[in-house]
Amino acid sequence: MTRRTTTALSAALALVTGLALGGCSSAGAADGEPRVKVAGAFVPEPVNADMAGGFLTVTNTGDTGDTLTSVTSDLSDDVQMHETKDQKMRQVASFDVPAHGELRLERGGSHLMFMGLKRTPKKGDTVRLRLTFKESGAIDVRVPVESRTHNPGATGQHDGHAGHEAPQPSGHDGTRH
Repeated sequence: MTRRTTTALSAALALVTGLALGGCSSAGAADGEPRVKVAGAFVPEPVNADMAGGFLTVTNTGDTGDTLTSVTSDLSDDVQMHETKDQKMRQVASFDVPAHGELRLERGGSHLMFMGLKRTPKKGDTVRLRLTFKESGAIDVRVPVESRTHNPGATGQHDGHAGHEAPQPSGHDGTRH
């Protein structure tokens, strides 16, 4: 081999090694940043035309906690975050999402409330949400409208989703990149 060929091969090997090692690290996992993802989101078909509830799970696989600070939607100009403690519901300004943990917004617990609906969503419709986090920024999620009795954590459901969650139609996978 010539000196020029050896130098070129060495440079190429260094580049490939650098790329391979760089691919082994995952941003957010060990860099001290939160890494949030939304799953299991649904809006039950509301019982009246004035308000609806919303449920989802935010998982944070990062080393730092984050805070859900606001939610906006095409369904309502007034999306509220509600906390349920000691069987009492109250509006809150934010929800914490712990490092290596999750925030569960579910029936009987903390949840979203869509007040003053712009339209009455029906099963099969999709609602657009924008979840804004203090550290991670905004995540857009397309949320299916399910039957009034839909409850993915319950057994013996009769709405066609017993034992599993419906896939989320989405132009985005609910992960903040």
